[in-house]
Amino acid sequence: MTASLSPDMFDVACPSTAMPFQIGDKWTAMVVLCLEHGPRRFSELRVPLRTISPKVLSETLRAMERDGLVIRHAYDENPPRVEYSLTPLGRSLLTLVDAARAWCAEHMDDLLAARAAFTAGLN
Repeated sequence: MTASLSPDMFDVACPSTAMPFQIGDKWTAMVVLCLEHGPRRFSELRVPLRTISPKVLSETLRAMERDGLVIRHAYDENPPRVEYSLTPLGRSLLTLVDAARAWCAEHMDDLLAARAAFTAGLN
């Protein structure tokens, strides 16, 4: 028999409770990959991230800036120009993203087979 799970396993004060919200959300890893090779403007990010709404992209970038993953640089120009770039902390996520992508590539057939079997079992 396995040990009981601790009720304090994900205590609010535990750093692990903060991590999944930003790093594990749907868009953060994709934004990190888009910024891997240098600063990008909002409109540039929208090209590969074409299925994200402007509102959600803006919220994602704001949250990433709040968490110290990106820097927002506004230039005093007319029209205004804003660029986003990875901080060293944000750049450190590239290793994690690469590992997740490698895991997915290695296990994609298994994942798809499991989904197909699950869906077939529902019918």
